[in-house]
Amino acid sequence: MATEVINIHSVDEWTNQLAQAKQHGKLVVVDFTATWCGPCRFISPVFAGLAKMKSHIIFLKVDVDEMGSISQEFKVEAMPTFVFIKDETVIDRIVGANKDDLQKKVELHGESSSVSA
Repeated sequence: MATEVINIHSVDEWTNQLAQAKQHGKLVVVDFTATWCGPCRFISPVFAGLAKMKSHIIFLKVDVDEMGSISQEFKVEAMPTFVFIKDETVIDRIVGANKDDLQKKVELHGESSSVSA
């Protein structure tokens, strides 16, 4: 089943997605982005493509201007920043629009969550 990237527009949505992921033992990959960010626009289709291929992983997109409190909580200082979360704990992060790094880390961290999914 193909999945889509879920855009987060409220703290409640964010909390709900993390709770569901923890309950089902799923990896969450968060794209902290901004509408004005060129590299973010470049990497966005790559992120969406990964979401379609990896249905056992939850892919979230957080606009840093819209959801500043979440961005601050995760100490996001540059866009894009990708944060990998498992059991509500940050296990990895990538700063910058590095397609190869993003694909490798999704593979690396996604393998362990596909076993329990």
